[in-house]
Formats: sequence, structure tokens, C-alpha cells
Amino acid sequence: MADMQAGIGPFLGVFLQQRGWQTGPIGSVMTLGGVAGMVMTVPAGAFIDHTDKKRWVVVITGICTVLASFLILWSQAGIVVGISQVATAIAGAAIGPAVTGMTLGVVRQKGFNAQNGRNQAWNHAGNVVGAGLSGYLGWKFGMPAIFFLAAAFGVLAIISVLSIPERAIDHRAARGLEDEDGDADEGGQAEGFKALLANKPMLVLAAALACFHLGNGAMLPLYGLAVVGAGKGDAAMFTATTVVVAQAVMIVASLIAMKVAAGRGYWLVLLISFAALPLRGFLAGTFIEHWGVWPVQALDGIGAGLQSVAVPGLVACLLNGTGRVNVGQGAVMTIQGVGASLSPAIGGWLAQELGYQTAFYILGGFAVASLALWIGFAGTLRPACAGGAKPEEAMA
Repeated sequence: MADMQAGIGPFLGVFLQQRGWQTGPIGSVMTLGGVAGMVMTVPAGAFIDHTDKKRWVVVITGICTVLASFLILWSQAGIVVGISQVATAIAGAAIGPAVTGMTLGVVRQKGFNAQNGRNQAWNHAGNVVGAGLSGYLGWKFGMPAIFFLAAAFGVLAIISVLSIPERAIDHRAARGLEDEDGDADEGGQAEGFKALLANKPMLVLAAALACFHLGNGAMLPLYGLAVVGAGKGDAAMFTATTVVVAQAVMIVASLIAMKVAAGRGYWLVLLISFAALPLRGFLAGTFIEHWGVWPVQALDGIGAGLQSVAVPGLVACLLNGTGRVNVGQGAVMTIQGVGASLSPAIGGWLAQELGYQTAFYILGGFAVASLALWIGFAGTLRPACAGGAKPEEAMA
């Protein structure tokens, strides 16, 4: 599903550029899709909590993603591309919570950390394979081949999802309604949305993630511009390398996060992920070289890989019993999206006014705020972030 979820994703800009689009309009349609996805994550999460047709949410949104990609292949008119990106973003906003909800419904809270870790490892592996095949097919047969590859992955993903028996998914457990024994609480009712605002660890998590993504979002595109602009790297090869390095590291990081969370809780996992960004910013600003992609993107893989396991697991843990687990997942995705959306604009202006080196140092510095929040509220967060570990083990 990894390759299907975003359609043609990072290849969209190149495809449109080859057909006469300028960088301004390309950036605008991408932003339009990003805003649409960000706005829809919470409603999508609420719908996933409510529906008992989670498999079909994945099937229908997956089909819509593939069709939206083919819509661009059919016409590159501005309105058509804009509609396609909005449709892709809305579908992508629903797929994430739907897969999380299905996972929780199948394995319950007790098994969620381990299964989510495996899910994310396969997700990142899918991104590596998808990027590699897309690059090869696009080079050998032209950009339209990438659309057909996304469609092929879509068919395989739909077959996989429908292979999960409907009866295997407990939809009350999927939204976080379990009793103390881990069984679906038949009498429990979902709490109101204020359950999110009343949960202090959730608010601290959201604020820390917002600061992290405010610094992290612009790091990769700016580093690419800095290296290629200095004549120290080929644009196509450099971009491909950034994807493969980061996603490959994320596979390992996801599996490590699963193990650490089970033994020490989620607090330590997220602490390490937040600490990776200041170091990444320092290395990016100090070494603007073609080989710098390896340490810079490896640190991106560590931060993102750890968070891909720890954030969904922690949200599921914090909101268990509220019946609002997938709304919470959507709310966290929205907060991350706000930071990631603002980051390129902030990073771009910093680079223009102060230079690339200073921009990287400042972007990396945003994560210091994440670390301060995470360490400052450790007394509240550590017991809440115990996850699969016992609270006394997480506090050790």
C-alpha cells in the first residue's frame, strides 16, 4: 500500500515540469493537496471510529488515489491537476487511520505495538521498492509508466486488504473501547471530542511534534537545493539517493522502536527521535557536500522511523477507553501537517536572507523546543508513555 497511498507522489513535480509547468504553479497545487489532506485528517479519523466498513474505506480510497493519478495523465489543465491533488490528499488522510484502526481491531491494545512496528517496517520497505521501481521505469519507459506502477500496487493492496476476514476486526476495540481485561467493552460509550483536549500528555505530544516538523519539513528540499546549487551533485541521482537512504534506515528504526517501546515505553523512543533533528541540522549546515546525504538522511530515517511506530502506539494507548483513538490519530496528523506545511516557507526565507548554513542551524534548533517539552513534562509523560512496558520499568 505504501506506493499506492500517495499516487505518483514525489514524481508529480517532474512530470508537470516536463509538460511546461513553472515551479510556482507546481508548488501551489502541491500546497493545495497538502492543505486539503490536513483539513480532512480529523473528520477522516472520526469516520473510521464510527464505521464498521474499515476494509472498504481502504479499498475505495485506494481506487480513488489511482484514478486521480490517471486523471493527471489524461489532462494537465490546472483545474484537473488541482482536483486530482485534493482527491489524492483526502484519500491519503483516510487510509492511514483506517489501517491503524484495522490493526487495533485485529490485535487489540496488547498486540498493537508489535504489529504496528511490523506494519511500519513493511511500509518503509514498500517506499524503497516503489521509489526504485518508479525511478527505473520512468527512466526506461517514460513518466507515464509510473502511473501504471501505482495502479498495479493498488490492485495488490486491495487484494491484500480484502483477504482480511471482516469478522477478524473488532470494531469497538478498533476505536479504543476495551475493558481492563483487554476485551471489547460492549457497554462502553465513546467520549466527546473534549477527551482530546483534556488529555495533558496528548497536548504535550502535539506541541512537541509541531515544533519537530516545523524544523524537519524543509530540511531535505533545502539540502538538495544547497548541494545541487553548489554544483556538488546531480539533481536526479541526489533525489533518488535521499529517498532510498532515509526509507532504508526507517525500516531498521521501526523494528528497533517496536522493541524499545515494549521494554522501556514510548517516552524514550520519542526522546531519541526529537534529539536526531538538532544533530541533523548541524551536519546539514556544516557539510554541504554530495556525500552529506548519507548522514543527513540517515538521521531523518532515525527520527521518522521511530515516530512512525511510537506516535500511533502512544495515541492508541493514551486514548484507550475513550472510543476516540482514530480521531486522535487524525488530530496528531493535522498538527504534524501544520508544522510541515509552514516549514518550507520559513526555511526558504531563512536561506534567502541568511544563507543555507544558518537556515539549517535554525531549523535544527526548532527541535530543541521539542526536547524541552518532552524532558520538562517527563514526570507526566513517562507513566503515560509506558505502552507495552510496565510504568515502573518506563520510569527506570
